[in-house]
Amino acid sequence: MKILLVNTVINRGSVGRITADLYREIEASGNEAILGIGREPWDDSYKGRLIGNKGDFYVHVMKNFVQGEAGFGSDAVTAEFLKWVDEEKPDLIHLQNIHGFYIQIERLFAYIKKRNIPVVWTLHDCWPYTGHCAFYDYAACDKWKTGCNNCIHHAKVYPYALLKDNSVISYSRKRKAFCGVKNLTIVTPSRWLKGQLAESFLKEYPVEVIYNGIDLDIFKPSEDPDIKTKQPYPIVLGVANVWEHRKGLNYFKKLARDLPNNCKIHLIGVNKKQIKELSKEFGEKMILTPHTNGQAELAKAYQEATVFVNATLEDNFPTTNLEAMACGTPVITYQTGGSGESVSDKSGIVVYRASYDGLLQAVKDVLDGTKTFSQDDCRKQALNYDKHTRYQEYLELYKKVLQQTDHSQE
Repeated sequence: MKILLVNTVINRGSVGRITADLYREIEASGNEAILGIGREPWDDSYKGRLIGNKGDFYVHVMKNFVQGEAGFGSDAVTAEFLKWVDEEKPDLIHLQNIHGFYIQIERLFAYIKKRNIPVVWTLHDCWPYTGHCAFYDYAACDKWKTGCNNCIHHAKVYPYALLKDNSVISYSRKRKAFCGVKNLTIVTPSRWLKGQLAESFLKEYPVEVIYNGIDLDIFKPSEDPDIKTKQPYPIVLGVANVWEHRKGLNYFKKLARDLPNNCKIHLIGVNKKQIKELSKEFGEKMILTPHTNGQAELAKAYQEATVFVNATLEDNFPTTNLEAMACGTPVITYQTGGSGESVSDKSGIVVYRASYDGLLQAVKDVLDGTKTFSQDDCRKQALNYDKHTRYQEYLELYKKVLQQTDHSQE
């Protein structure tokens, strides 16, 4: 098999790491992987090519800011990329994130339909079937079920159409582009997202659930069994790539005010402005870390924490929950999207979405020992999400899709 993997970035962010890991798993299996990556940085150790460039990226971004056309720019670079795909002749295309201002989605799918290339498409958010938003939980919006219109969030949430609500036209163009592919299988990393697709215009396609996986050799309990008790105070940990309201930053502020003074809130991923503001308001009650220097340092933070809190208001299947449990730390999360799917009764607590009282009580119960979770039980739950097992599921899916293609052509 020759598999073309397409994603915005490589080795950055959760989806970029998944793409890189899957590339290596395909190669290790004796098959061939090539990459189509939206933008820099590129790594010459991979086979493949960049699709876009900085100039095209900025033009596409401005096209979206002014006209609300995320996914409808980058026409010229997409045409060049598809010429290269013709030369490479992959057996199957695996799409990851195709938003991110690097590819013209109509041209891409017209090519797929014309060439009749089998496709596996992993959805990491809801953008493919909405007129604008990557998530809509926080807005409690269900217009995507019948046709987006009058989007009140177009300028406020990614992909930030600052000057124009183009949700009606964007919804129509996506539907026309994405529907009608002869051999396309969708993968969702959560049962929740699979359920959402059943009410969207993508319901015509078969959907497989393949959970995200993590590196259990990196995210594991500390060799020091007493690492948590050796901390001078209980630690409530929160981790995000970007801290904003939908990631629950305001709930951590409330926790800092309401939890006993003998514990600390540790936030990883805060920017300089947030560090300045939070330090001024909460002083030593908060430990503030911009970003860790690699996954090993992140794993140490999980190992030291008393509890990991994921107060997300919009999400699909966050790997942070898996990483915390793998390091032996219980998880408290809202029942948001698929965030609660990975947490068992023995590895954490799932709280009704946006209930601060429920969140506060759950954290207090863990800190005062009312509810206890063993390191072994947390680790045992995380073993269900070994990345190598998940990638083997993708390899089996590739074979299945290609076999169906062969039979349909007989």
